Amino acid sequence: MGDLKREFRVKFRGVRGSYPVCSSDQIKYGGNTSCVEVNINGKLIVIDSGTGVINLGSDLVKDYIASGTSSENRKPIEVVLLFSHSHLDHIQGFPFFKPAYIKSSNIFMFGFRPRNKDFEQVLAETIFDPIFPIELKEMSAKISINNLHETQAIIIHPDKSAPELIRVNDESELNVPDDVILIKCSKSYAHPKDGVLMFRISCNGKSLVYASDKESYIGGDSKFTTFARNTDLLIHDAQYTTEDYISPIIPKQGYGHSTPDMAIEAAKLANVKNLALFHLDPNYNDDFLEKMETRAKGMFQNLVMAYEGMEIDLMQITQLSKAFNK
Repeated sequence: MGDLKREFRVKFRGVRGSYPVCSSDQIKYGGNTSCVEVNINGKLIVIDSGTGVINLGSDLVKDYIASGTSSENRKPIEVVLLFSHSHLDHIQGFPFFKPAYIKSSNIFMFGFRPRNKDFEQVLAETIFDPIFPIELKEMSAKISINNLHETQAIIIHPDKSAPELIRVNDESELNVPDDVILIKCSKSYAHPKDGVLMFRISCNGKSLVYASDKESYIGGDSKFTTFARNTDLLIHDAQYTTEDYISPIIPKQGYGHSTPDMAIEAAKLANVKNLALFHLDPNYNDDFLEKMETRAKGMFQNLVMAYEGMEIDLMQITQLSKAFNK
């Protein structure tokens, strides 16, 4: 890597599930839907493009403009964009992602094929024409949209722009240099109706696991436990309280989401170092989420309720309990 400083920084751009919210009692945790920004050794990886991706795009364009005096000498925006699935709260921000309208931008997108449709077709039919003024193919950037299967992994080399998609046949294929970014995925079918992809991103001897829209099983999920084992940071769905999950009025069982208790059980079974609760119910205000967080920390010390704008430096932080008092 030469003199490039190693980094592994995570920033939460949107932490809500289902739909965005904007009210005076939902300021602390924020109201945008799912989007997590990951910066590793100068490479940008974005997980999901809910409405949280809009502000990220604006920031990227500001940096792009500041990098030079004209389009010829500015540093192009390069993004690897991972989609857990194609439900609206995870894709609805992409039509407003400003880098997609700059010709020099390189955007590499990965998502799975639901119901035998290519992921590109799913995006084009869901959030573009006729419900949006333009079509996906009319965006100016250089956009590569790839189908992703859990038998595949993504490799990002420090000296290459485009990520490499490989088939994972055995463990020997995963022995990559420490400064190469390795992204593995695992499919969960516990989210209606097509399931979701979960991601494990590793580099510099650190790792994070993103598991949004994942419902747990009684006794845990052994497949997920293996996938997330010993990760430095687990970002896990925790949309509902247990009371809402088993409510006799509108029970949430089968909705494809977890409770903090489920997330904590998964974290303990997988021996993860830190846990961030994510994909928060839009009906919960700041006071309610603070109480949820206090209760959850009593069961798992190295835990934080994710909030919009929260940043975690995995190269510096070993325990969230020592870094966050929010």
